[in-house]
Amino acid sequence: MSPLDPHRLLAVARKEWIQLRRDTRSMILAFALPMMLLVFFGYAITFDIDDITIAVVDEDRTAASRELVDAFVASDYFTVRERLADRGRTEELLVRGRVLGVLTIPPGYARDRAAAGRGATVQLLLDGADANTATIAMNLSGAVAASHGAQVAAAGASSPDRASNATGAPVRLESRTWYNPRLESRHMIVPGLIAVIMSMIAAMLTALTIAREWERGSMEQLAATPVSRLEVVLGKLLPYLVIGILDVSLAVVAGMLLFGTPLNGSVLLLGVMTVLFLVGALGLGIVISAVVKSQVLATQVAMVATYLPALLLSGFMFDIASMPVVLQGITYLVPARYFITVTRGIFLKGVGISVLWPQALLMLLFAVAGVALATRAFRKELEA
Repeated sequence: MSPLDPHRLLAVARKEWIQLRRDTRSMILAFALPMMLLVFFGYAITFDIDDITIAVVDEDRTAASRELVDAFVASDYFTVRERLADRGRTEELLVRGRVLGVLTIPPGYARDRAAAGRGATVQLLLDGADANTATIAMNLSGAVAASHGAQVAAAGASSPDRASNATGAPVRLESRTWYNPRLESRHMIVPGLIAVIMSMIAAMLTALTIAREWERGSMEQLAATPVSRLEVVLGKLLPYLVIGILDVSLAVVAGMLLFGTPLNGSVLLLGVMTVLFLVGALGLGIVISAVVKSQVLATQVAMVATYLPALLLSGFMFDIASMPVVLQGITYLVPARYFITVTRGIFLKGVGISVLWPQALLMLLFAVAGVALATRAFRKELEA
């Protein structure tokens, strides 16, 4: 073996650098992708919950009850979105996801708070579909109530009617969790995982279709057939749609049998929503395949375009309300955000189309856009 020649080594390195510099895709992969991942991970990954939306049912309507509500707002963790006259809309707000919790202050709160040895009890109902957020909200609400109770006790320590109330806290908070009473994380994770996994798998499956035609040299034969562009796109999409439906079905059964995740809603509705979501995701994969023409590159692009947004920006792992405003806006472009709402709503809450119609409409638009873009991209390839 000839000794290592630094001149030859540098010549090869220079040649490779020149080729790399001319390869725009490699340069983007080398420089743009790390920065993009850094920004996404840095801003999207946060375990801090600082905007917990609640509704307040103040049945006492006294200065003391208003002080308690003010204590929650002053903590900077809670935002009062709704003020209700009674408890009639509690379930509606929690089912629709309008609020994370409902704080109920019963009649006689001020009287019980001032009574010696008794203390007042208030109730906080939480949406347990997101077990992590609900657990944090429960802990924070307990801390706020305890702090407010300590302030009330300190303010009335010198008062004769409060002097004997040393045995109990002036304010007690009872928290209850709906839809996932035991706050088991797997019941939150399983429905979300179905959306995340199918976002990636669906796009990666069809990302190989058009690119495979180019690499095998069969594109000219396909272009010469009398089949229309839409027929080609739908024909390539349908087999993978069947595979996707089977994958989701197996995932649902596995979630129920292996993890005990309840399916409280309509199986038919879940199936329809799944078809809408898969059509859009499969169409996106065909768009990628038609544009890049390389199976390897198409797979990489599909991974970046689907898996990372679905994982980070869909609400699966991290609370969207805690993200920066710019990223919150970007999440509306991530279809997995809507499908996760659908899966968790049907699995855990048992809701129907009356609640999920906004997600159904947006996923329908996503499906139509995916097929339309795929048809347009494929037409350009045929005309090339």
